[in-house]
Amino acid sequence: MKMNKDRLVVMSVQGSVDHPSMAGNAYRVGYDGFGRIPMATGGIVYNYKIKDSCMGIAGDHVEPGVSLKNPVERENNALQAFACIGNQARIISGDAKGRIGYVTGKHGGIDHVMVYFDEETLDLMTCDDKVHIKACGQGLKLLDHEEIHVMNIDPSLLEKLNIKEHEDSIEIGVTTIVPAHLMGSGLGSATTMLGDYDIMTQDKKANETYHINDLRFGDIVAVLDHDNHHGPHYLEGAITIGVVVHSDSFTSGHGPGLTVILSSKTKTIKPFIDKDANIANYLDIQ
Repeated sequence: MKMNKDRLVVMSVQGSVDHPSMAGNAYRVGYDGFGRIPMATGGIVYNYKIKDSCMGIAGDHVEPGVSLKNPVERENNALQAFACIGNQARIISGDAKGRIGYVTGKHGGIDHVMVYFDEETLDLMTCDDKVHIKACGQGLKLLDHEEIHVMNIDPSLLEKLNIKEHEDSIEIGVTTIVPAHLMGSGLGSATTMLGDYDIMTQDKKANETYHINDLRFGDIVAVLDHDNHHGPHYLEGAITIGVVVHSDSFTSGHGPGLTVILSSKTKTIKPFIDKDANIANYLDIQ
């Protein structure tokens, strides 16, 4: 595929491990009416990583690996906007200084950027550590398919995805195809360059029908009839492609989050089922 990657800016952005936090008495009331105090967002998650199941976890909106935030709000906005899935991340403090990982997603609302590091590196890290990212990807275009909006993905990763190019369209491998009516939290946002939006999982039959129960962190997923050029909304015939970035949730209207990487207002993106369509397989993450 022809891209404008030689025109992209590569820029430094930086964040620190964001310690988990709680508000009030910490109870979250689920769609089932029960109150829970679940492990949720932030910090360092040791036992869930890219390619692990994001469903059935005893937690809520769990972010795999390391969750980053910049303590200065305006700087954190830039970290969220500019960091792209597949960007290289390097630890610049502490016992793990110099270790390399990859950006794996962005989570709106809590305003985190998530990064993968191997298990040995995670064991060396603390919540005081800082991570530097070579941000690159925003502004990326497919020169022969400019009606396809590209965002939130490093060009070197995009080139590795299971994409088949045709004269008037592209085909892309996805693990499942989600109907528009199952998308929830995040709808109405002005942009999905700053985070994600959620697949709702409160309907058990739908979870089985659309293979949502099989979703893993890092899976590439298609959403039908959704346009994300300027924030997510319903548009018949449009299609959006996203990456699963956080776990399921007990909260009404929530579920696994998708960070958007491709969107078209027409049927120029054609998804096909590929059970290996997970960013771990393209980044050689074991």
